[in-house]
Amino acid sequence: MPLEDQLIALAQDNVVYLLAALLLVVLVFKSVQIVPQSEQHVVQRFGRLRAVLGPGINMIVPFIDHVAHKISILERQLPTASQDAITRDNVLVQVDTSVFYRITEPEKTVYRIRDVDGAISTTVAGIVRAEIGKMDLDEVQANRSSLITTIKANVEDAVDNWGIEVTRAEILDVNLDAATRAAMMQQLNAERARRAQVTEAEGKKRAVELGADAELYASEQSAKARRVLADAEAYATEVVAKAISEHGIEAAQYQVALKQVEALNALGNGTGKQTIVVPAAALEAFGDAFKLLKGRG
Repeated sequence: MPLEDQLIALAQDNVVYLLAALLLVVLVFKSVQIVPQSEQHVVQRFGRLRAVLGPGINMIVPFIDHVAHKISILERQLPTASQDAITRDNVLVQVDTSVFYRITEPEKTVYRIRDVDGAISTTVAGIVRAEIGKMDLDEVQANRSSLITTIKANVEDAVDNWGIEVTRAEILDVNLDAATRAAMMQQLNAERARRAQVTEAEGKKRAVELGADAELYASEQSAKARRVLADAEAYATEVVAKAISEHGIEAAQYQVALKQVEALNALGNGTGKQTIVVPAAALEAFGDAFKLLKGRG
């Protein structure tokens, strides 16, 4: 019998075993589910939730269980959204926001909400309008970080039943209409002008105060100098008086005569030719001085 006929006969005799082996391979292939690290798979059985498969190798019942949803658990960013809001002081602002989130419980996300991104965007818009309506424009600009924290907490409470974790919320920009912006610029320029005038006035006031302090200091120093001179003159007068009291009038006449002779010598030693006119009384004084000096000598 040819080899081909033998193989055909063998196959016909073992067709049941071959089909069983093939079915076993298909069952193994269908029952093994390999889930990537960045995903979770939602398994249904007859249309109902059966299990949520985590990363790695998982086993399911083939032809009964099947993977209905493959959910990525990576962090996602919603597109930047702009919404109008009115502050407590009736200023219209346009707020640009962005939200980051990730799915932590896929079974809730799949069976409780249809459009996750749209639902989160609508929730954020409503919360932003409500929170900004509680604040004045200046508070919105100054307390942006606290406003972001409040928005994030409120969004987390709103989406908690959807199996979602809000990881971050950001206010990218707060825009004003042209009229409000022009009014704020006028207010800012007026405030700058006021501060400049105040600074200039304070500078002038400080200059006057420093000038007055300088004059007062100069007066005090001049008074101190006059006091020192007066003390020195009083001391000199006291010394002369004491000398006259102890040595008589001749001591004073001697000092006067000595000063007169010194002055005459200084005048005579000058350069050039000097013509000196001396009164008669001065000559007599000089004579008395020379007599005194002669007597002292």
